[in-house]
Amino acid sequence: MSKLVKKMQLEAMTKTFGKARDLVFLRTNKVDSGLEYNFRKLLRDKKVHLQMVKNTFARKILLENGIEVKGVWEGNTYIAWGTDSIKQLSQAVDGVLKEIEKKDNKVKDKIIVKSAVADGQQVTMKQALEMPTRQEILGQVIGMLFSPVSAVIGAVISPAGQVVSQLDKLIENKEKEGQAPSTSV
Repeated sequence: MSKLVKKMQLEAMTKTFGKARDLVFLRTNKVDSGLEYNFRKLLRDKKVHLQMVKNTFARKILLENGIEVKGVWEGNTYIAWGTDSIKQLSQAVDGVLKEIEKKDNKVKDKIIVKSAVADGQQVTMKQALEMPTRQEILGQVIGMLFSPVSAVIGAVISPAGQVVSQLDKLIENKEKEGQAPSTSV
């Protein structure tokens, strides 16, 4: 391969993976064209991109972007990317694999997940599936912030509610006795 061609491929891969921080690495074994087409089509439907990469080029590009991935650079390597979070990406890949396995049980040995990268850090696929999305984390933080505020509001409102409750009972008792309730408290 000429230096010019290598340079062009590296530039194309840099453009493709330059900003990607959530990735899933896959390996295939004796995959026929029909299976690969279905796999890619189902991933496309879920807004996930898939590309087979040259290991040396991909490792170089990812290292330049501060992503060090170990144990995935043997055999053929496919990289999946393209969703908002690693959880969505890993769920999409896992869902497509399970969907394909329902139709053909032999697929399990043909498409194998090597590893995943969440925000530039290597994780297992199991961890990637369980990681919260950005929206889930924000919801948890907001919940934690408002928890003390709601406790303070409850403490302030609670005595006022008790006073109102006692006044209601007093008014009911006076009405039962047939007396008009007095307005002085």
